[in-house]
Amino acid sequence: MEEKEISQTVVGRLPRYFRYLGELKDEGIERVSSQELSDIMQVTASQIRQDLNNFGGFGQQGYGYNVGFLYDEIGKILGLHKEHNLIIVGAGHLGQALVNYTNFERRGFLFRGIFDRDAQVCGRKIRGILVRPMEEMEVFVRENNIDIAVLAIPKTGAVEVAEQLVDCGIKGIWNFAHVDLRVPEQIQVENVHLSDSLMKLSYNLSSRENEG
Repeated sequence: MEEKEISQTVVGRLPRYFRYLGELKDEGIERVSSQELSDIMQVTASQIRQDLNNFGGFGQQGYGYNVGFLYDEIGKILGLHKEHNLIIVGAGHLGQALVNYTNFERRGFLFRGIFDRDAQVCGRKIRGILVRPMEEMEVFVRENNIDIAVLAIPKTGAVEVAEQLVDCGIKGIWNFAHVDLRVPEQIQVENVHLSDSLMKLSYNLSSRENEG
């Protein structure tokens, strides 16, 4: 049977479901209705039911959703039941901040290596992880079963680094470089443009001021 293609808009909401369900679980709440989730998440109850029905529903009429079960199931859908090995390319302020954010490890995202072009940075350790020269990256990726590469480097050079990563078998790229990467279809890329997000916030602020 052909697998159903899920909208990226729906996929984009799954981490929010996971996060809020985790908070409910931590509070000891065992079940929740779609309306209660709607009140928390500011997404309509109908939309929540539609989203979850893409993956089987998980709810029971008159009962709602078992919080622990739904939390675990969404975690599996997001691939959080298995570990992912990551490297970071770029040991600057952003790269260091990402390595030092321990919540990634709780979700199974394990930083295995850091790479940088700056010879003065190489040889240092960030949270116990050695910063290595770029020349060692390809061999390291192959030998350490690296799934995901994080690009925390300027726009210049990001395309070349992405091509190197593709050649050595990387499966996914989390891209903070301000350039949209063009890679083979089988490589998953998530672009994070921080300035775009800030400009969106600026627009919303300006719109609100104009309404006033």
